[in-house]
Amino acid sequence: MHVSFDPWSPAFVADPYTAYTALRAAGRAHYFEPTRQWLIPHYSDVSGLLRDRRLGRTYLHRFTHEEFGLTPPPAAHEPFHTLNGQGLLDLEAPDHTRIRRLVSKAFTPRTVERLTPTVERLAAELVDAFVASGGGDLLAAVAEPLPVAVIAEMLGVPEADRALLRPWSSAICGMFELNPSEETAREAVRASVDFSAYLRGLIAERRKDPGTDLISALIAAHDEGERLSEQEMISTCVLLLNAGHEATVNTTVNGWWTLFRHPEQLAALRGDHGLLPTAVEELLRYDTPLQMFERWVLDDIEIGGAVIPRGSEVALLFGSANRDPERFAEPDRLDLSREDNPHITFGAGIHYCLGAPLARIELAASFGELLRKAPGMRLVSEPEWHPGYVIRGLKELNVEL
Repeated sequence: MHVSFDPWSPAFVADPYTAYTALRAAGRAHYFEPTRQWLIPHYSDVSGLLRDRRLGRTYLHRFTHEEFGLTPPPAAHEPFHTLNGQGLLDLEAPDHTRIRRLVSKAFTPRTVERLTPTVERLAAELVDAFVASGGGDLLAAVAEPLPVAVIAEMLGVPEADRALLRPWSSAICGMFELNPSEETAREAVRASVDFSAYLRGLIAERRKDPGTDLISALIAAHDEGERLSEQEMISTCVLLLNAGHEATVNTTVNGWWTLFRHPEQLAALRGDHGLLPTAVEELLRYDTPLQMFERWVLDDIEIGGAVIPRGSEVALLFGSANRDPERFAEPDRLDLSREDNPHITFGAGIHYCLGAPLARIELAASFGELLRKAPGMRLVSEPEWHPGYVIRGLKELNVEL
């Protein structure tokens, strides 16, 4: 049953969707011994478990490691776990509720709408430079700098420092892969220490000289009586920087790679830019940037006749859910005009992606600029995939105009 599910195989990373078809056909929950997780491949189960309060991103609000039947992480990894554990994504109520309420003010529809001209300006500048150079690596030239610049601007990170962010983010995100190596852990710890020290300095500057950025707003909220520790501020900023660009970068390059492999759909989009809103949603569904989202079982649950006990970890397979024929008509067909498209790419429940509206604006801006200014863009060479499966993306995407 699990022979085809091999998240460490380059062939699997390049195309996990065939294996997902087999997993869905074989049942609703599968224990995968190499990672000691229960794989959940169906849309209805993934959607339900994202909202189920018997599961959590952490268990430490209810149990110690020992009570939960787990070994505490090595002391040498502490900087990473302190940083990661105080971020929104790995908190549960009441801390999650308190911090999300503060941060969500920066992502209201009105706030995001005000950012739209900035996003469009940055996208236009990047694409203009890309076209002037005659093409090249779309990831390095457009896909990566756009969301990094936007989230850095929101947080108030000076332009001169922005080149530091992606390497730190990449090192930290390595720990979200399955069974990370000790070297990956060491790199994540180093990045956690350096990233935290940088943000601690930036917070100190904003305390002395507040601006209109999100860090200044979080400091002001703390001073006005909202409880937000400095570590929570740092962890929140790191999460926003990491999550604020990883999915957008990968959706951009994975999306163009998908379009190049579906020339009839690309031709339709080039012929009618009005398709762009549904096209963005379809590209988010068709080749999901975050393939897996993990949650801990806090109280016994039952899925498809399998009892999954407290202390277990479930791996919710977003990529599989987004290709489930029980929810999507002809799910393996790319249809840029698809209207009924409740994909689960941004999650659901209390951990639904805060930045989803911003990501959609960034994607529409970069795809739109490229469609208008590089209408003859074509692939130079077949790209390679990064080895990571959980956060799945290409190493580069070389194109010519």
